[in-house]
Amino acid sequence: MDIKQIQELVKLINKTSIGEITIEENGKKITIKQKNDPVQNIVAAPAPTYVPASAPAPAAAPAAPVAKAEAPKADNLITIKSPMIGTFYRQAGPGKPVFASVGDDVTPGKVVCIIEAMKLFNEIESEVKGKIVKVLVEDASPVEYDQPLFLVDPS
Repeated sequence: MDIKQIQELVKLINKTSIGEITIEENGKKITIKQKNDPVQNIVAAPAPTYVPASAPAPAAAPAAPVAKAEAPKADNLITIKSPMIGTFYRQAGPGKPVFASVGDDVTPGKVVCIIEAMKLFNEIESEVKGKIVKVLVEDASPVEYDQPLFLVDPS
C-alpha cells in the first residue's frame, strides 16, 4: 500500500463516523484511528448591549459558589440543572420576553431558558412546580453539563 492510498483512507475516516480501520496486506499491518477525545471549543457570545428591566443578571454572576453557599441554608429548594453543555440564554432573542425570572411560578413543562449547543437552540423545561428564588447563571454565558441554573421553592 502506497502513501497516496493511506492518505485517501485517512480522508475517508475523517469524513465518516468510523472510529478505527485496520488493513493487513503482504504481512504489513496499518491501523488508522480517529481521536477519541474531540477538541471542544466553547466561545462565549458577547453580552447583549440592551439590558431588560426585569433581568437581575449582575446579582447572579458567581454561579457555582452561590449554589454551594445557599444549598445548606435552604434544604427545601430544588435546583434546575443544565442537561447539556452550551450557552445559556434567558430569552428567545433581543426584545423578547424573559422565560423565567425571580418570583415567577413554574410548572412541569414550562420553558425556563434556552441552551444553544452546536447552533441548535434547546428549550429547557422545568420538571418541578414552584417559584423561582434565584437565577444562578448570567445571560449569554457558557454552562457545563449538570451546572445549577435556577433555584426553585416547591412550596
